[in-house]
Amino acid sequence: MSGFVEKPEPVQVPGLTHLHTGKVRDLYQNADGNLIMVASDRQSAYDWVLPSDIPDKGRVLTQLSLWWFEQLADLAPNHVISTDVPAGAPADWAGRTLVCTSLAMVPVECVARGYLTGSGLAEYRQSRTVCDLALPEGLVDGSELPEPIFTPATKAAVGDHDENVSYEEVADQVGADVAAELRRTTLDIYARARDIARERGIILADTKFEFGFDERPGGEKVLTLADEVLTPDSSRFWPADQWQPGRAQPSFDKQFVRDWLTSPAAAWDRTGELPPPELPQEIIDRTRAKYIEAYERLTGLTWS
Repeated sequence: MSGFVEKPEPVQVPGLTHLHTGKVRDLYQNADGNLIMVASDRQSAYDWVLPSDIPDKGRVLTQLSLWWFEQLADLAPNHVISTDVPAGAPADWAGRTLVCTSLAMVPVECVARGYLTGSGLAEYRQSRTVCDLALPEGLVDGSELPEPIFTPATKAAVGDHDENVSYEEVADQVGADVAAELRRTTLDIYARARDIARERGIILADTKFEFGFDERPGGEKVLTLADEVLTPDSSRFWPADQWQPGRAQPSFDKQFVRDWLTSPAAAWDRTGELPPPELPQEIIDRTRAKYIEAYERLTGLTWS
């Protein structure tokens, strides 16, 4: 069993239709047919949405995504129309709201890996492959790959695991031309972001993107970057000065949460059916600080 400890009731806003509540984001549609994405402070771990929020998390994710969209604008268009808060919405939607073009979404998580860890490491240990791509012998947790690889996954529902799939399976699902465009664009964006992060002392180990097609006047369909991009929720960011292959790397994400939930202090069985407990204030504070540190180091801006 997994999912929400208690799924929140969506905020009702005049003129907006609530479409979906995800692990972090709430999705609405306005009268013009545009999507309104609101990033909450909800935190997830081990396929559960936890009972404790991380203050400012939704704002950090939104502002960092906006910064990255600007850095990547010449590589791929994105779905953002504005950051205007709809009339009648709660005041705390400010800074965490995106008005976006409604896209025909591609049902694939586009994952780029430059380093071996996570589900890629688990597959490598069994078969010396990741998503059926052969890799050299002798790699360990945290090893840099000879070159970045495209390792797609199917998008899972809340509470389920994304499932790694081969490139051939993606091509069968969406067509050879679209699969090739997804792979090329994903790796181009990863390379740009990796270099930017590296200049700031951060290793971008892997990341995932979502794409959709924007249907333009005249029938043109343009592959467009959607959702969030290059945040600690969708990426593994490691401090470069602490990188040491052969062990789990310290990271700019929810690792404090994961570590506490699996510690004796939590008294929680992640393989059982009971939901996870409330987080201690210290873990909440340290996790918030890590998200903000990632934002400040990557953007060079001071969080406020």
